[in-house]
Amino acid sequence: MTKVKLQDISISMKEITADDVANFVKNGDRVAFGGFTPAGTPKVSASAIAKKAEEEHVAGKPFKIHVLTGASTGDDVDGALARADAIISRVPYQSDSNIRNLINEGRVHYCDIHISHYAQQVKQKIFGEIDLAIVEAADISDSGEILFTTAIGVAPTFCRHAKKIAVELNEYHPKKIRRLHDIYETELVPHTKPIPLVTVRDRIGTETIKVDPAKIIGIVRTSIPSQVKAFSSSDKDTNRIGENIAKFLSNEIRSGRILPQFPVQSGVGNVANSVLEAMSTETSIIPYTMYSEVLQDSVIEAIKSGNILFASGAALTVTSECLSEIYDNYDFFKTRLILRPQEISNHPEIILRLGLVSINTALEVDICGSVNSTHVLGSNVMNGVGGAADFARNSQISIFACKSTAKDGKISSIVPFCSHVDQSEHSVKIIVTECGIADLRGKDPRQRAQEIINNCVHPDYKDLLSQYLSLANRGHIPFSLANVFKMYETFTSEGDMRKTNWSM
Repeated sequence: MTKVKLQDISISMKEITADDVANFVKNGDRVAFGGFTPAGTPKVSASAIAKKAEEEHVAGKPFKIHVLTGASTGDDVDGALARADAIISRVPYQSDSNIRNLINEGRVHYCDIHISHYAQQVKQKIFGEIDLAIVEAADISDSGEILFTTAIGVAPTFCRHAKKIAVELNEYHPKKIRRLHDIYETELVPHTKPIPLVTVRDRIGTETIKVDPAKIIGIVRTSIPSQVKAFSSSDKDTNRIGENIAKFLSNEIRSGRILPQFPVQSGVGNVANSVLEAMSTETSIIPYTMYSEVLQDSVIEAIKSGNILFASGAALTVTSECLSEIYDNYDFFKTRLILRPQEISNHPEIILRLGLVSINTALEVDICGSVNSTHVLGSNVMNGVGGAADFARNSQISIFACKSTAKDGKISSIVPFCSHVDQSEHSVKIIVTECGIADLRGKDPRQRAQEIINNCVHPDYKDLLSQYLSLANRGHIPFSLANVFKMYETFTSEGDMRKTNWSM
């Protein structure tokens, strides 16, 4: 029997439409969508499911599904389904305003969990049986061998454990990207084995996954790029944050606390872009490597310039222009890029062993060093915890950055106590704003509070927070029950935290 090569698409694999996929889905089903961010997410099936939901609702019939993804998706999935009111529950991370509103209104059940824990929980059926997994592929063979596109996320686990699979074969992506992926899957606990990854560059898995072709209900052909938008431009504050972080890391190298070519994990957005740009100006830092979740345009630019020697992630979340450049120069990039499942990109043991320096953003920080990354005024969710805690808890140096104020100075990003805590003071080592750096290592809570107030708080709030610290003058933690949330109360009633008056 002749072996079917991956590059040879089998004409016997059934071709279907997005409407066929939607017709397969029933009310109450659990549907898992591949990808991680808009990268690698299915492009047309979710919209067809949303259209079916709208039609069923008009006919007076119930139609909603449980949605599982790798992380955020984009308008193709979360936006379309949310606008159609087609979602019962959602896990594990989202960033779409449509679904965010439904969550905060209590109309969608949202389970926010650490990215590193997710694949195991899917295997344990914590979220129930997956009725259908929908994944995007650059190629597929008659024998069920699937080549993913620009993200892996948790798609291998979805494919293993779903009852059925639909594949969107996206011909926008060339088949030559086979070398981009390194798929290593862990066993169900407690049967997991040591993961043999000891450097950022290591390849320990396979370039594709193999599934039972009988599980595949069909192939939907597309040729659509991912909807990845360029992040907003940096400004003077984000540039200053980047400069502060770069100088701190340069000093760490000179002190011998971290070694040259150390691996970095970086979040996404204009702060992360400013950090990478500033790091390129510090000769003691470059070159370095990256072990992260999301690889964005700025990472590709740093690879081209030689500042980043090698980058490992779970998703290649770049603009179409940047992706075209990668594909056009693939011989160069294929030896400098790798994508892994998120259970490997975010694995605590690997993060700890590699000695990462993690750099993430916060919504707010309290004076003891705890971080809120997810909820506004303690209640309304923004996005989700994602993988920040995986990296913060296990990196050799965990850095959190934010601007010192928001809403034209009416909100201080540094408060007596966070309204919601995603990362406790036990995990956070460095706080950075445009005002400066607070090194919290080796300090007790009161020393941390003084360090943060002195170095990171905006001048408009220094005296206010110093007054609070003097009032909270008992106990190990500087905590005044009468005042701890007073800044939030003042903003709610007066519209400006600067008008806060402490209870004496």
